[in-house]
Amino acid sequence: MSSELDMITVPILGKETVKVGFGLNEYVATEILKEFQSSTYIVITDSNIAPHHLEPFERTFRNTIKKNGAESRFLSYIIPPGESSKCRAMKAEIEDWMLSQSCTRDTLLIAMGGGVIGDLVGYVAATFMRGIRFVQMPTTLLAMVDSSIGGKTGIDAPLGKNLIGAFWQPLRVYVDLLVLHTLSPRQVINGLAEIIKTAAMWNEKDFQLLENNSSILMEEIHKPAVSGEYKYFKIKNLLQKIILSSIRTKCEVVTLDEREGGLRNLLNFGHSIGHAYEAILYPQILHGECVAIGMIKEVELARHLGVLKPNAVGRLAKCLVSYGLPVSVNDPKIKKYAGFKDCPVENLILTMAVDKKNQGSKKRVVILKAIGETYEKHATVVSDDDIRFVLSSDVKVGTFTEHSLDVVVTPPGSKSISNRALVLAALSQGTCRLTNMLHSDDTQFMMSALESLGAAKFSWEDNGETLVVEGSGGKMSPPKDALYLGNAGTAARFLTGVSALVPTKNNEHGVVLTGNHRMKVRPIGPLVDALRNNGCTVKYLEKEGSLPLSMSSESGLKGGVIELAATVSSQYVSSILMCAPYASEPVTLKLVGGKPISQLYIDMTIAMMASFGINVQKSSTEENTYHIPQANYQSPSNYEIESDASSATYPLAIAALTGTKCTIPNIGSSSLQGDSRFARDVLKPMGCLVEQTATSTTVQGPPKGKLKPLESVDMETMTDAFLTASVVAAVASNAEGDAITRITGIGNQRVKECNRIAAMVHELSKFGVRAGELEDGIYIFGKDYKTLNSPEGGVYTYDDHRVAMAFSLLAILAPSPTVVIDKACVEKTWPSWWDALRNSFRVSLHGSTIGNEQQGAVINKNASIILIGMRGAGKTTIGKIISKQLDMEFVDLDELLEDHLAMPITEVVFKLGWDAFRHEEHKLLREFIRERPHGFVAASGGGVIEMSESRKLLENYVKDGGIVLHVHRNLDHIVSYLSKDITRPAYKDQENIRDVYGRRHQWYRQCRSHYFISPVLDERVVEEKIESSMSRFLEVITGKTRSLQQLTEKNRSTFLTLNFPNVEQALPLLNEVSLGCDAIEIRVDHLKDPKAKNGVPTLDFVAEQVALLRCHTRLPIIFTVRTKKQGGLFPDDKESEALELVLSAIRYGINFVDVELGWSIESITKIYESKRNTKLLMSWHDVSGTWSWARPHEWMQKIELASSFADIIKLVGTAKTFNDNLELENFRNSVTRTMKIPLIAINMGSKGQLSRIFNKFLTPVTHPDLPSKAAPGQLSVKQLHEALALIGEIVPQKFYVFGKPISHSRSPVLHNTAYGLLGLPHTYQAYETNSVEEVESVLHSPDFGGANVTIPYKLPIMRYMDELSHEARFFGAVNTIIPTVKDGKLCLRGDNTDWRGIYDTFTAALDGMSLVGSSALVIGAGGTSRAAVYTLHHLGVSDIYLVNRTVTNSYAVQNVFPPEYNIKVLDADKVTPEEIKGVSIASAISTVPADIALPEGVDRLVKTLIATGDKQSIFLDMAYKPLHTPLMAVASEHGWRCSSGLEVLVRQGLASFQMWTGLNAPFIPVYKKVIE
Repeated sequence: MSSELDMITVPILGKETVKVGFGLNEYVATEILKEFQSSTYIVITDSNIAPHHLEPFERTFRNTIKKNGAESRFLSYIIPPGESSKCRAMKAEIEDWMLSQSCTRDTLLIAMGGGVIGDLVGYVAATFMRGIRFVQMPTTLLAMVDSSIGGKTGIDAPLGKNLIGAFWQPLRVYVDLLVLHTLSPRQVINGLAEIIKTAAMWNEKDFQLLENNSSILMEEIHKPAVSGEYKYFKIKNLLQKIILSSIRTKCEVVTLDEREGGLRNLLNFGHSIGHAYEAILYPQILHGECVAIGMIKEVELARHLGVLKPNAVGRLAKCLVSYGLPVSVNDPKIKKYAGFKDCPVENLILTMAVDKKNQGSKKRVVILKAIGETYEKHATVVSDDDIRFVLSSDVKVGTFTEHSLDVVVTPPGSKSISNRALVLAALSQGTCRLTNMLHSDDTQFMMSALESLGAAKFSWEDNGETLVVEGSGGKMSPPKDALYLGNAGTAARFLTGVSALVPTKNNEHGVVLTGNHRMKVRPIGPLVDALRNNGCTVKYLEKEGSLPLSMSSESGLKGGVIELAATVSSQYVSSILMCAPYASEPVTLKLVGGKPISQLYIDMTIAMMASFGINVQKSSTEENTYHIPQANYQSPSNYEIESDASSATYPLAIAALTGTKCTIPNIGSSSLQGDSRFARDVLKPMGCLVEQTATSTTVQGPPKGKLKPLESVDMETMTDAFLTASVVAAVASNAEGDAITRITGIGNQRVKECNRIAAMVHELSKFGVRAGELEDGIYIFGKDYKTLNSPEGGVYTYDDHRVAMAFSLLAILAPSPTVVIDKACVEKTWPSWWDALRNSFRVSLHGSTIGNEQQGAVINKNASIILIGMRGAGKTTIGKIISKQLDMEFVDLDELLEDHLAMPITEVVFKLGWDAFRHEEHKLLREFIRERPHGFVAASGGGVIEMSESRKLLENYVKDGGIVLHVHRNLDHIVSYLSKDITRPAYKDQENIRDVYGRRHQWYRQCRSHYFISPVLDERVVEEKIESSMSRFLEVITGKTRSLQQLTEKNRSTFLTLNFPNVEQALPLLNEVSLGCDAIEIRVDHLKDPKAKNGVPTLDFVAEQVALLRCHTRLPIIFTVRTKKQGGLFPDDKESEALELVLSAIRYGINFVDVELGWSIESITKIYESKRNTKLLMSWHDVSGTWSWARPHEWMQKIELASSFADIIKLVGTAKTFNDNLELENFRNSVTRTMKIPLIAINMGSKGQLSRIFNKFLTPVTHPDLPSKAAPGQLSVKQLHEALALIGEIVPQKFYVFGKPISHSRSPVLHNTAYGLLGLPHTYQAYETNSVEEVESVLHSPDFGGANVTIPYKLPIMRYMDELSHEARFFGAVNTIIPTVKDGKLCLRGDNTDWRGIYDTFTAALDGMSLVGSSALVIGAGGTSRAAVYTLHHLGVSDIYLVNRTVTNSYAVQNVFPPEYNIKVLDADKVTPEEIKGVSIASAISTVPADIALPEGVDRLVKTLIATGDKQSIFLDMAYKPLHTPLMAVASEHGWRCSSGLEVLVRQGLASFQMWTGLNAPFIPVYKKVIE
């Protein structure tokens, strides 16, 4: 227990409120009982805290009561943990409990817990009986330094956090540092984020204390706890010091501004943006972690506004990283815990709008002026545009508009020199002060790695202007964790050499270097080879020749002669040079394999080593050989780093491009850097005026458009600057003949952050600039800048800072704003580049997220589709169907290979052998992926996956957004087919077909992104069904499906649960049982697979079941594996099998998959990461019936979890009483006001049926013909509608058909049949009238639901319409009236559905096929022909041939439509064979009476045109008397598929039905009733 001497008191608001010490329980009990006497003391805590702290405190408190002879009661109340408890319902629950315990106004509350407990309990205290006393006992570091101090109390509202509350000061805040022992390292670091925030905002000395002690603190934080010992004893005083500093700051600020008038909101530094991230990333990412990201974004905002120096941003970032805190949403920690979550910029800005600091609609953010100092003494008003820019992943660069500028720009310190200086200073003995250090991702990675190795300690002086490096003299040890280096190539190569100096003892792991996905493909092989040959043990952990790698050596670098291939990167040379002095022997470094690349960078390294006391001798007798002595580096006291000459090329190039003037003040002819020659050797010959002194460079560009191309320029001495030169050359067109610039000597740029030469060629083409690769360079054809294109889809930057900055230059000349994707990549060398572009050159910049959208879409737009699968699986057939449906070009890779080798495959195998054939097959696949990445469908050979190299190609293609579709069908059918096929060679070594499939099966699964299986079907319908199934499959996998959007647009929707053991049993009933439903659920747990093991069906069986279902329904499919504990049949202990089934469903292109919230977070995350375009329905069923909607904390926790992943959330309770349904409705109304995710919320059981009636979105339904109800209490669609009618939710309405004569109209039968089938209470009747005026009163009657209009009133009725659809205006007639309510008033909308009947008939007949680009025939030229032409055009038909007995009427129809309809009138008496030669009719519509014979010439022409069709062609006869017309007979003879006008009539009526009711009525039963 702390004594009063140990206790430190911090005053606030003039009172001794905050007490800080170690082991405070006895002190707290004693003081409370003495100072704050009460009849009742209540501790409120949560179920996570109680097991650790409640029992010992309660025991101490009760003993103290007894000891003091008091008569007080001690009570405790435990609530569920988490943010969901911080709500109105929980506050009311606590208050009701307190009242039930007869608590009075003298009650004292004790808030024991973190921020949630403190805020909630404080608010209860503020309002219970108009205010009672309370004290805070924070149990988290975050609460100790933040939420427990200052009197802010409150609860969350649906619209945001802490929006309801009060200022209510606690009597005491007891900060017991002993409880930190019970916190996980992550929770402690979470609290440190708030401490860093306070120091960064208020006190630089406190910030320095944190900077200088991070390694000590982090070592103790991560040290395992030992039972009986205080974990932080070693740093007890330091820990108390930094916590007290933060507490004192907060107390000081609150004392000055208790009610948050202005000063106090400075404590929200990092919170404005941090809270917005937290709203999305919580609970996976903690509050302090989100605030850390928020701090960086807010200092970036300050830098963007020109208020904060760039080095302060880097300094804060380094401090946060040193404590293991994230600095961006791309941080590995964020990816680890919440990589599945997106943070859309507009959502963040919307969340920021609900912030107490704001002034109305104006957002206020705390802006720093320097570390420890704010710009204003309150939060600063900042525009949405500036916030959007900082938050956005991409930047939209505006066009340069200034006519004259003379600017001075100082680029940041050189990346090359900064990284070398860091290594040399770290390896030196003594202390070195580095000035003008580059603050960037690269240097941050370098510094963090050197600290982890124990190579150096870093601190800052001069408010971050000077970096103090305390070197270790080369003494280092292996770090515990891998050194993550992002995409920092310089750091990776230098640290590979440094790691060779780290000795590893027996059984001690070595140094592991790793990076991001791009770093993992960058070469490092030559450097590793040289180190291996010198005694180092280096292991590649993934790809040979690239990171990650593990390094170990018992004695470090051996020394002696080291041979190194230096033709790829000079950084290999510099790495060994800098480490060589610490080798066991002096080093002789020989550069072999040809002329070293980038000699100037080698010279730079040697010159800098001399500054640190090591003189490298270049051999006078051996070429490219260096002698490095064995010695220790000695730090100079100060070392100034030059500005980066490569970065300086960008502002200089702007001057060249725009005819303005720019000066770089600290780079001139005396620079160490080769790129300092850029202005003199590149820009001057291109027409610029260049002035260069020893220390400065000035460029004055020529008038815009007057730059000259360079016939040839060797940039070997300044390779990084070639990108800048390339974009300048792109508009260097002032030349006679071809304006071509050739840049050579830059071959090493192919192995930088990306293949920069290829990247420049590709991205320049987006601007309309022609360029190409040379052996060691690039050529660019310059063009007039006025003819540049604006890149569609933006400029891709390849995670390469130099690509981004280079194209930002060309973007300012583009005709419209240009998006540069991934703007943050410039942080590698010039973090404030965009700020310089805006503030110095006055270029308009706006935030954009196009890159996120592209990266988030797993499937690239129009990506080519590669089909894999066994020979005989149907790849060619499927490929051609896809080709037609997606308008892609089909290629057969086997046929391409035969053409290439000029021999059939059987001969290839016979002459060259299987291995040679596979090699050629691999080369062709590689070429296809490279040359045809978009717009193609390719059927590959069955064995294309036999080679591991080919499998890798396919896997990488999928990772890059391509589609690899595995096509399969019943194996018996494949065997049968192949036994008859002699066009391909037998399998190698005469292997059995089933054995081949067994061997390849896993490879197909390994390579595919999607899976399509053709079920066993009747041969008469197989092609039609496959086409239909494929169309819906493609909609999902290409992202074109609108299933979820269509469901959310409906007022009510339902889904049917199929619980058959085999889908085949459901097929005869499917149309009837799915009547009125909007989706179908396949319950995998109900399927009975003969080959199932332990209740788990095989993947192939389930795939066939899904395929069969999709072939027989057009409804979206929900795929569900329901476990036993959630009310299903799937084994509870088979989660991994359930996971694989769900992942397979995603590959099947399923619309929705049900994901149980009871599964592990690892499984849920895996599903989310793999979901592509499939939507996730996250579900939870309270089968036990113990959860209450009235006490919704458990339900809210499920919603919180689901919200991180779900597209739909489904919560199912159990109703025991009628009232349970009402409580559910209260819950639904409460949460859906702010929920953007659709919610299904129902109760099971017969008493829960009312909840199903109330539920509006995707209510699960049953049907009497199903084997059983999938869940107790399910209703049919008809029952649902009947119940809704009974309770008044569906009001009976009257519908009509207006016209005369209409006594024989079939519309009443049609609609009344549909109403009856769906249980709707409406009626439809014929309303025959002599004048249109008579219907006006009907139109305005209260029960008017809608009407059809026929002759003669289609035109006169229009005057009663309030608005007209496009079609009604186009045809000049109304045949359907839809009443709606707008602004509380009746609005009558007139529509014309004549075309809809035709369109829907064709859509049904096409069943997924496309008419795009085809030719069609229309017979007749009356009113109906116009609807026919309109429909065909909307179906994508390119040529419409019109034939009629009276040609003048045909031309009259033609003149109604615009030229793009491409109507071609054919005169039957004059048409020549040449006019119709080559015409192939894919569809035809007859609009003439069937009982009147066509003129002979017209009849002959029509029959000739019909003969050009095939079995895929579709004929529609609008006549239906007789039902099968003579023209339909002609078309049938030629294999056409025919439909009658009666079908059009029914479909047109059902279109009206859908417009009025929002429901889809069943076609077949209605059609049957109509034709009766």
